[in-house]
Amino acid sequence: MSGFGKRSGSIGAGIGAGRKGNFGQAAPMHSHGNAALKMEPEDDPEFEEAPVPEPAPAATVPQTDMAVNPVHQAMERLEARGRAPADNARSTQGGFEQAIYRIKEQVMPRLLERIDPEAAAALSKAELSDEFTPITTEVLAELRLTLNRREQIALEKVLIDELLGLGPLEELLADSKVTDIMVNGPDQTYVERDGKLTLAPISFRDEEHLHQIAQRIVNRVGRRVDQTTPLADARLEDGSRVNVILPPLSLKGTAISIRKFSEKPITLENLRDWGAMSDAMCTVLKVMAASRFNIIISGGTGSGKTTMLNALSKMIDPGERVITIEDAAELRLQQPHVLPLETRPANLEGKGAITIRDLVINSLRMRPDRVILGEIRGQECFDLLAAMNTGHDGSMCTIHANSPRECLGRMENMVLMSDIKIPKEAITRQIADSVDVVVQVKRLRDGSRRCTSITEVCGMEGPIVVTQELFRFHYLDEDDNGRIIGEYRSSGLRPHATEKAKAFGFEKPLLEACL
Repeated sequence: MSGFGKRSGSIGAGIGAGRKGNFGQAAPMHSHGNAALKMEPEDDPEFEEAPVPEPAPAATVPQTDMAVNPVHQAMERLEARGRAPADNARSTQGGFEQAIYRIKEQVMPRLLERIDPEAAAALSKAELSDEFTPITTEVLAELRLTLNRREQIALEKVLIDELLGLGPLEELLADSKVTDIMVNGPDQTYVERDGKLTLAPISFRDEEHLHQIAQRIVNRVGRRVDQTTPLADARLEDGSRVNVILPPLSLKGTAISIRKFSEKPITLENLRDWGAMSDAMCTVLKVMAASRFNIIISGGTGSGKTTMLNALSKMIDPGERVITIEDAAELRLQQPHVLPLETRPANLEGKGAITIRDLVINSLRMRPDRVILGEIRGQECFDLLAAMNTGHDGSMCTIHANSPRECLGRMENMVLMSDIKIPKEAITRQIADSVDVVVQVKRLRDGSRRCTSITEVCGMEGPIVVTQELFRFHYLDEDDNGRIIGEYRSSGLRPHATEKAKAFGFEKPLLEACL
């Protein structure tokens, strides 16, 4: 036995002997959800088939209900949804996972008696796995359990995830297709794949187990979450964003929301190839980012604002000094000279908080070429506009808004929320002078994320901010799988800020893409 583990005295065996014959036999997967609702015409007189005149023999062509009456078909789906019974879905594990989970509950207490927790925390997962193998074998022998190689590897992984990782969440974090993880208490976890939410086959032991996982996440970044501060923002080692909220604010138990980011940097070419924008729009955004346009990325929650900001950052000159400011650092800029700054919450006495506005003001003393905000939510909007107007052009940020016009209105309201006594007309003019372009992104109902508008801010005409839309996504139809079909159209207008692109040598590419 190595110095890592410590052998305990004689421990009674036979706790799980009665389960030896059944362990390792994967039971078939059972669906616990409601069966699909089947609508039959005779179930409801409202859906009785209307008599159809018999066609001539030569014109006998089978027609679907959708081809005959698409409105009736759509309303039928809505009424079926309304009659469906309420279902409080619970995450369930498959037979093999359940067997491993039961064995883990027996092995874990005896395993903790044989190891030094401090020594375990200092090892990597690979080193811990090597140390676990003889100890786990010894514990299984005491419990009179026989495992094959696959079962033993799965058990060791579960044990290591429990001790060093995030328990059941590790499986979802390792899945590259999962983009969002939403834990609604210990018994219900949803994930997003390809823009669609599905119930994940994981569960936590109890509320205390889930609370420990939440504490482990926030403690890694120096945050805390408890009864005095039941809300917390944090990040994982790979940059994924995490939000935690505790009971009694969350009625189902501890809630954890994780927004994962791609391991590989996403570029504008990737977004173009995935259909999020056209080739001309890709060219225009490249030119605007490289020509130090002040860009605001607007959109709703989960629409891809941060992804777009990361992609635009690829066009920043490597010789420029970039400072990023966020509540929880999640931007992954692709430049060599990037200094990320992060806010700090107040302590237990309610003092010592450092806000985004404090960091924006301080960043202007740090000789930045560009200031990038992860998101503007309040008073810091005025300081960012001031930075854009005082030699830090090329700055970018994201904002929650449903359209470019609403985006400009929200920025105006944020400045008015601050304690700065400035006339409304002066605020509007500063926004018009500072912002060059608003990029609108949207998550469509089929789960796809698209750049739906590129709108240029041209200036003021009286009290009104003048804008012109260079590109727009137009909805056309949807295919049989529910995927939205549309096209990106150029307005054919000459960009207002052509002179700014000309100073960087990008005038012709910008005009060719827009015209």
